[in-house]
Amino acid sequence: MEKAIQLAGLLGPILVVLSISEGLNLHIWERVEANLVYLNGLLLFVGGLSIVRTYNYWALDWPMMITLTGWLSLMAGLYRMFFPNARQLKKSTFTYVVLLLLLVTGIILTYKGYFD
Repeated sequence: MEKAIQLAGLLGPILVVLSISEGLNLHIWERVEANLVYLNGLLLFVGGLSIVRTYNYWALDWPMMITLTGWLSLMAGLYRMFFPNARQLKKSTFTYVVLLLLLVTGIILTYKGYFD
C-alpha cells in the first residue's frame, strides 16, 4: 500500500495539471506537427510502461486507478507513436468529458497520496 500512496502522490498532481492545462490550451493541437505528436506519445508510453512495470494491481480498490492510468497512458502513447498524423481531438463534449475524468482521477489520487 505504501507504493500506491507514493505513486498516487506523484500521478495525482500530474493528472490535475495535465487536465486543466490541456482544457485551457486545446487550440494548440489544431495545427501540431507529427514529430511533436510522436514525442508526446513516447512520453506517454514511457510513463505508462513505468507505472505498469512497478505497480500492476487489479483488485477493486482505489489503487487500481493507478494501474488503469498506466495502461491507458501506455496505449495512448503507442497510438500516438504509430499514428502521429491521425486527426487530433478537437473541442467537443467528448474531449471535455475525458479531461474531466482525468481531473477527477487526479483529484482522487492526490487526496489518497497526500491526505488519506
